[in-house]
Amino acid sequence: MKLIAIDMDGTLLNSRNEISRENIEAVKRAQSKGIEVVIATGRAYFDAFQHMKEAGLSTWIIGANGSTIHDKDGTRLQSISVRKGDAEEILKYFTENGFYYEVFSEHKLYSPQNGRELLNIELDRVKTANPDADLVEMNEAAERQFSQEPFEFVTSYKEILEETDKYYNLLAFSFDDKKLKEAWDRYADRDDLTLTASASHVFDIMHRDVSKGNAVMKLAEKFGVGRKDIMAIGDNFNDVSMFNIAGVSVAMENAPDGVKEQAKFVTLKNNEHGVAHIIAKMIK
Repeated sequence: MKLIAIDMDGTLLNSRNEISRENIEAVKRAQSKGIEVVIATGRAYFDAFQHMKEAGLSTWIIGANGSTIHDKDGTRLQSISVRKGDAEEILKYFTENGFYYEVFSEHKLYSPQNGRELLNIELDRVKTANPDADLVEMNEAAERQFSQEPFEFVTSYKEILEETDKYYNLLAFSFDDKKLKEAWDRYADRDDLTLTASASHVFDIMHRDVSKGNAVMKLAEKFGVGRKDIMAIGDNFNDVSMFNIAGVSVAMENAPDGVKEQAKFVTLKNNEHGVAHIIAKMIK
């Protein structure tokens, strides 16, 4: 094994958004053996970097599902943005259809000022339509989004278009499955965009050349590492592109069945230090 690509949410991070001591030690052990460890996350670079810094870890970071690549010192190797015209059309659609959304740019996340209100309205509708719905899970999913930083809240998507020309990831979040599917179907056949799902209730829109798998391959080529020497670890559908290019693909036990089916191995849950478990197993 010469390169290990690790997802963050649901994988390296536990449900408290922390990197456990066991996982920290496993990453450091791999690095001590000369293995290049790369974080590959749907989070923005600056958000992922903060988590790694707090854990005392230094790695390359693939951010926004592969839109950006930064080295250990924070120097950017790659950035691929959705075109401004496409971003404008997508954000207009999200706004008109009452979506909570996020735009990942160079230095901050943009989000509507009434974001919590939008999600609370949807939660109330879910409660009314289905009293047995798992509201705890839904609230946790929403709070996970709000835990990222730094946010800039806007009253109109037009403010985003005026302030930045970098649109690395346009994320839509909804508790209304029908609404999410309609939005997904609207953009799924566009050959200039990539769609993926990084969590439940969420989908992400990036430039067509963007995926975690493409970004991992770019780094593998830079490091002179062949596919057979890559291990990829993840828990959701945005990780499958990494599984497809890795010699060793590992899904978390907490991953959806559709993700586990596409991995060669399944490790323990993220709350059971599954990353540390599989690294210990694969690296003697």
